[in-house]
Amino acid sequence: MLLTPFVAAAVLARTIRWQEAVAFVAVAVAFVMKDPLVVVARQRWVWKEAHPETQAAMHWLAAETAIVAVGGLALLATGPLIAYSVLFFGAAAFLTLAVWVNVRNRQRAAMFQVVSAMALTSTSLAAALAAMGTVPGWCWWLWLLLAVQAAAGIFTVHARLDARVAMRKSGRAGSAGMNPSRRPALLFAALLALGGISLAVAGYYWIGSALLVAGAAYGWDLRRQLDLESLRTPLTKVGLRNLSLSLIYAALVVRGLW
Repeated sequence: MLLTPFVAAAVLARTIRWQEAVAFVAVAVAFVMKDPLVVVARQRWVWKEAHPETQAAMHWLAAETAIVAVGGLALLATGPLIAYSVLFFGAAAFLTLAVWVNVRNRQRAAMFQVVSAMALTSTSLAAALAAMGTVPGWCWWLWLLLAVQAAAGIFTVHARLDARVAMRKSGRAGSAGMNPSRRPALLFAALLALGGISLAVAGYYWIGSALLVAGAAYGWDLRRQLDLESLRTPLTKVGLRNLSLSLIYAALVVRGLW
């Protein structure tokens, strides 16, 4: 969700500038800043005694902050001030939210993960801004399409996790149909499929194909969640399968926006 949108936007920008490399490093480092920030925040507001990992976290945080600051200043010096300022403010706001949610141990909440999907896929905006000095119309569509697919994947995975829990309690897979994450997952799969059909009819065949592939894949996964043997599939295998789907989907979207 972080790197694929950036690369997709960089490909669609059809240009290579040193600002893209700077933006890539800044985005990646800003993302990993969350972990030491969570440790420092827990030391400040949760833990009553000093933890040994806090000192190391502060050192990492200092180095990462310096890298992001240098990269941000370089981008501001050579790009549109207002656009970058809005982007940086949004990134800081999301980082603050992510730290707060992790400190309160609510990071597995589906809605927070959907917000995370929107934030992480917005790296496409950073790539376009670094490459072109502006955010063209196609980039907003890229962001929307990738965010919707990521959100659908999140609810599908939550439905599988809930189904696994229900299976352990009841010993059967049929109870998967009653878990709370299944309804929004089915809704997203249906919306992806309907959107794909509509766009294909309108002549946007590649993007329509992307939406149809994603909708069909998630629908198939949800159907498989009613099978006991499928629920025993290792989550690492499920994750690799979802990663492959995301890459195929992104490639089709890039082709459609080219």
